[in-house]
Amino acid sequence: SSQLSARGHWSTWPAFASRQIFLRNHKPCGAPEERQSSNKQALLTIPKPRYLEQLESYLRKEMQSLDLTKKNSQELKLQPYREVFEFFIDSLKTYKPLLSAIKNEYEVTLAHQKKTIRALEPLKAMVTIVSEECAQQILELQEKEKDEINVLKQEKQQLLKFIDNMKEEKDSLQTQVEYLQMSIGEEYVRYLNEYGARKLLLAKLNDMPNERLDRMCHQVQDIKGEDVVKLTLELKVARQDLTKAQVKLNTMIADYGDVVPRRDFESLEKKYSDLLQEMKTLQKDSDQLRKEYETLLEIHRETVEERDNLSTELQQVQRNCTPRPNWAKCSEVIPSGAERWGCLAEGKTSDQLVDVLLEEIGTRVLKEINVFPGWGKGDEVPVYLRHEGEVKNKKLTKKDAVNILKDVWKEKIALEQQTGKRSSLPNFFLSYLQKKYGDAAAMEWSYTLYENMRLCRSNYILSSFYDILTGKVGEEQYHGQNQLISNLQKELAACDSSNSGSLSSKHTALREAFPLKRKQSIQELVDASQYKLGSTEDLIDYMSLFKEDVEGNAEPFVAKLRSQYVREKQEYLRQLKNKLGDLTLVTADDLKAAFCMIDPDIDARTLVTYVGLAYQAQREQPDQEVIPVETALERLLAGDVRRVGPLPRGGSMTNFQGE
Repeated sequence: SSQLSARGHWSTWPAFASRQIFLRNHKPCGAPEERQSSNKQALLTIPKPRYLEQLESYLRKEMQSLDLTKKNSQELKLQPYREVFEFFIDSLKTYKPLLSAIKNEYEVTLAHQKKTIRALEPLKAMVTIVSEECAQQILELQEKEKDEINVLKQEKQQLLKFIDNMKEEKDSLQTQVEYLQMSIGEEYVRYLNEYGARKLLLAKLNDMPNERLDRMCHQVQDIKGEDVVKLTLELKVARQDLTKAQVKLNTMIADYGDVVPRRDFESLEKKYSDLLQEMKTLQKDSDQLRKEYETLLEIHRETVEERDNLSTELQQVQRNCTPRPNWAKCSEVIPSGAERWGCLAEGKTSDQLVDVLLEEIGTRVLKEINVFPGWGKGDEVPVYLRHEGEVKNKKLTKKDAVNILKDVWKEKIALEQQTGKRSSLPNFFLSYLQKKYGDAAAMEWSYTLYENMRLCRSNYILSSFYDILTGKVGEEQYHGQNQLISNLQKELAACDSSNSGSLSSKHTALREAFPLKRKQSIQELVDASQYKLGSTEDLIDYMSLFKEDVEGNAEPFVAKLRSQYVREKQEYLRQLKNKLGDLTLVTADDLKAAFCMIDPDIDARTLVTYVGLAYQAQREQPDQEVIPVETALERLLAGDVRRVGPLPRGGSMTNFQGE
């Protein structure tokens, strides 16, 4: 290879030699064929370059040394040619870059093709496998189709046989049809003959009466000598008249078959009018009886309820009065003796006397207590009692407690009139005590006042403040009662034209002030106003009826007025409950309807107020809310609820004013 790569042996043969030969042997006037043959001869006489001979010799040796029986013989065969080509490139310095680039590109292409072939070899194997599988599937399908083809061939043979049978049957039927067509043709000819004969027979039969009539006419004419034409015309006219009469008769039957005579119609119409009038009268009487029955049922229900209440009260009275205690003994344990006990027990029932006695005992024990245990600061504790530890007892008298609570009401009403907003009594109570006595001593006053209010149930100011403070009663009830008493006081003052401060016990001022009260209730108020009068005195000092003692206790008249307020409200709500019936849940619409039925004169504003109390809703239309009936009645009982107008007609008006 070192010899082949030597540069000194490079030659341009055969191009250089052919050019030399062409120049030496050039004949301008010679023929082209002669010049071509002369060039070939010149080439044969010039020897190959030495370097070319060395390359060919090297290539032959390498090819002979190769084993071309191997699997990769083509690659082995390519290697000598590659080496010879590299020697050739090295010899050409000028064209070496281009030839090297060409060689490299061929090498890259060959490498890429080899890589592609290697990548395709698995695919070739896969294709072989797939082709084998496909061939197998084709064979299986051919086997299956062979069976199906055999079945189809059998079906084809059967269908061909069936077609042959059908063709034979068709030929047989065609033969029968042809025979029947021939038979029908013969029968048709026979029918035509019979038809013609029948027509001839009918014509003869039709002519026979005429012939007989002609014979009879001739006989009659011969006998009587009358005109046959005249008789024929009369007969024809008579027949026409008979036809018209028959048509008219049929028309009359069709038009008047369902019509009754006028006499029967008028008789039935009169009877119907009488029965209708009688039915209306009976219906009216029935409606009236139904209304009376419903009214009687309502009266009966109220009577039964009143009877049950009276029976309960009777049992309570019997329990309280049997045996009746000797209340005079209590004067021995009450401070100030019999005189104070007489003042306390004046005009009170046994049940009230028990409350008074318990109150006196409780207040005495309360004065002996120096400190109160705190209730803690939990959320369930009222805001005015939230305190940890012991609280000092201020040991207030009932008079002091009443004066403080009156001042609380006074300050609260003034603040609400100033701001125009209703404030919570517990919060205001605490803020009042803090403002007046300071934050440190506010709890001492709060606990002391709370215990006095809790024990003194006979005192209206203390008990009412306690009920409102604990949420048992709404504040509206307290203001409503005070407004009621204030209005009554103004009414009585207006009736006192002489400004003497007195009115006759027979004066109608109470009846005018309370037009909805029963006569019995009015009489109770009159009796309470005459409590301190003698039997001969007739004038009542109405100004003294509204006075209070030093402990805030009202006169019997005001106490009776307050008790009647509570009793009338309970009765009003009892009627409401009866009107609701068996309902357990009530909506706002049901409640409004019940209020309107028991109190028809109630106005819309009051109705909305009452419904708002029942539902405790600030919104204007709590129509979708449903609450238990008992809950609604409890909330109404705690608020300021009273009758607006008289009972509706048909209800129980017994013992009511104006009856």
